[in-house]
Amino acid sequence: MLYVVSTPIGNLKDITFRAVEVLKSVDLILAEDTRTSGVLLRHYDIETRMLSFHMFNEREREEKVLEELTSGKKIALISDAGTPGICDPGAGLMRRCREGGIKIEVVPGPCAAIAALSLYGSEERFQFVGFLEKKGKGQLIDIFYFQGLIICYETPHHLLTTLKWLDELAPEKKIFIARELTKLYEETLEGTAKELIDHFQKKKILGEYVLIFPGFENPFDKTPRKLICELEERFGVSSKEALVAAAKLLNRPKRELYDDLHRSGTEGRSHSTD
Repeated sequence: MLYVVSTPIGNLKDITFRAVEVLKSVDLILAEDTRTSGVLLRHYDIETRMLSFHMFNEREREEKVLEELTSGKKIALISDAGTPGICDPGAGLMRRCREGGIKIEVVPGPCAAIAALSLYGSEERFQFVGFLEKKGKGQLIDIFYFQGLIICYETPHHLLTTLKWLDELAPEKKIFIARELTKLYEETLEGTAKELIDHFQKKKILGEYVLIFPGFENPFDKTPRKLICELEERFGVSSKEALVAAAKLLNRPKRELYDDLHRSGTEGRSHSTD
């Protein structure tokens, strides 16, 4: 059996009785970083053997782990902090366990995204988008037109870049930031992107960040032509990329949208479908 065990995101007391029991009873613990997890295990007198299982070695170790699980061993999967399987190593292993009929049991607990949402307080629907990539504003298109709250993780070295993107796209919107949740220097802030940029430019940016902000607009409020032009100008994407994004947002086939634009005679510029 594979146990997916949540561990504290900061405060070591934020662990369930069941999690401690499982970690003591299994044959092996797969840990993202054995040094980090060693602090937690020593705190609770857990002497179970650990094996590193992270993004750089998980593929090569999956086969051996699956062999042990198939032989009847009980193994726990943990990450450095929070709930495994959410922006952490292990998704491939869990998928292969399901395919192979190996039982998986979750031991729920802390999750930074949900903790931040609890602090924010909302009855709205939300989407979690994980870590934002470094490839530019174009990746924010799906986020921008979502009708609800957006939750994402951000790293210290990329925080200002994301805030600058949001300032360019929606300078009037308020953004909620939760930093170092449950830790000694826990901090929550809310303001426009510009206000938050001013705040963080005055201090050294450290820690782990969760950002929460509202989706901004309904794509169905715009004509396809207007939406495509807006995507090009606002997000700096090519005509082809804008057409693909618009078709996805409007839930229409790309070719159908392309043909409609040509038939309407209102396109104004060429949009390749290659």
